[in-house]
Amino acid sequence: MAVLARKQRFPFPDLPDWFEDFPARFSMPAMADLHTMRVEEYTEDGRYVIRAELPGVEVKDLDVTVEDGILTIKAERTEREVDKHRSEIRYGSITRALALPKSADEGDVRAEYTDGMLMVSVGLGEEKPEPKHIEIKHAM
Repeated sequence: MAVLARKQRFPFPDLPDWFEDFPARFSMPAMADLHTMRVEEYTEDGRYVIRAELPGVEVKDLDVTVEDGILTIKAERTEREVDKHRSEIRYGSITRALALPKSADEGDVRAEYTDGMLMVSVGLGEEKPEPKHIEIKHAM
């Protein structure tokens, strides 16, 4: 009696590769841009500098605050009231909060906005000491 051996082939050989970049395949770049603010951070001339890409935002729609070592940038791109045939531009509010270095001087903050780029610089002073750890005694 002959036994037929059937070699089963996987119908989707590239499926494991497909799932490797699963989040990237299903993200919606246009919607992601609405909710993210691309930044770069660096130190230059004794200042901590943050540059944020904010095209299409007017200065009146920007708000920069510093509190407790956190720099917060808020922006809003408002929709123009015109009869549109098509619009691929995303509108709405975005916020980004960034931790400042320990040596940041919150009293020395400057901001400029030119050609869709917001540049915020914070003066750097002496590094603040590390927190002091307190020994805890066990009482019985």
